[in-house]
Amino acid sequence: MNKQIYPLLIAQFLSAFADNAILFTVIAMVMQSTQLAGWYIPALQSVFLIAFVLLAPWVGGFADNHPKSKVLIIANLIKAAGAGLLLLHIEPLIAYGIVGIGAAIYSPAKYGILPELAGHQFLVKANSWVEGSTILAILLGMVVGAKVADYSISWALIGTIVLFIISAVTTLFLPASIAKKTAPAGSKVLLFLREIGLFFTTPRSRFAVLGGSLFWASAATLRVIIVVWAPLVLLSKNASEIAELTLFLAIGIIAGSALVPRMIPLEHLRRARIPAYLMAAFIIVLSLTESIWPARFTLFFIGMMGGMFIVPVNAALQELGQQSIGSGSAVALQGFFQNLAMLLAVGSYTFAVAHKVDPVFSMLILGVLVLSATFLVSLHLPDNKKK
Repeated sequence: MNKQIYPLLIAQFLSAFADNAILFTVIAMVMQSTQLAGWYIPALQSVFLIAFVLLAPWVGGFADNHPKSKVLIIANLIKAAGAGLLLLHIEPLIAYGIVGIGAAIYSPAKYGILPELAGHQFLVKANSWVEGSTILAILLGMVVGAKVADYSISWALIGTIVLFIISAVTTLFLPASIAKKTAPAGSKVLLFLREIGLFFTTPRSRFAVLGGSLFWASAATLRVIIVVWAPLVLLSKNASEIAELTLFLAIGIIAGSALVPRMIPLEHLRRARIPAYLMAAFIIVLSLTESIWPARFTLFFIGMMGGMFIVPVNAALQELGQQSIGSGSAVALQGFFQNLAMLLAVGSYTFAVAHKVDPVFSMLILGVLVLSATFLVSLHLPDNKKK
């Protein structure tokens, strides 16, 4: 494995840690407030996702046409600015939306640089490391962020700003690779639409995009359902207890990410559908769970199956993108579809919460939808890598 990947792992860990610390800081703000409605938390998740959808035609080309290390620095500084606005008591929906803009710029550069650092032979392994370190950061970020926020919102936000800046500095140790593409003239939106048409020509690329969208839509929706479900069913009292519960989901993803490189190589991408089916089944089981330890174990297995599903899907997308429209553009395209799916899913749940739909029923429906979507997405996927 190329040693140049280590600064990326450190920078990504710090940035993801701060991302999730901010989320649970805002959740703590909502739970401590008596004026904000129950739909406010899923609405926050939605404004974060809007940037990924609206900026998709631009951020992929930006990552491919500039040194990705510099793009990562810019993205971290934008995230820090959003955290700073939260610290200044700007409306959280606006400030957290700016953090989303930074994340939308960050994602194509983060994943797009992996094929340059790892190559085909180690691409799944590199993805496993990145996903594992990211989920570890999510795990620690949400637990530490929630605990600090329950003590002091201001200190939690100051900490995230510092972490974003350190992540930006760490990125300076990545190779400042020269852009390989010349930015084409014309409308970025029309170019993005052409890239969608070009990239969707094979069943494998369609599966990579739609499969990733399925995973992240279900993960985002499950996370916001848990915020309402845990106090109702498990009697969780604050942001720290909810963070400690979702910690088991994160540990499961780390375990799945570590197991998957030998079990699902790129040549056998079709196997990824099996953990996706199991992830859906465990979501249904979770909806029937009423006590803390069965819920924790079920969340662990949901995470494990999710990790085993998303790592090979991401690796396939990066390699296919590098061979066609550019790895950064492919990740931006994936980001568009997966965040559009997340936005629709979380938006639907926000609507459901506003109309007092029971979170247990919402979780059951989510499991059924993931099961059905996995079947539809997998229908035409060939087992042969070259097809």
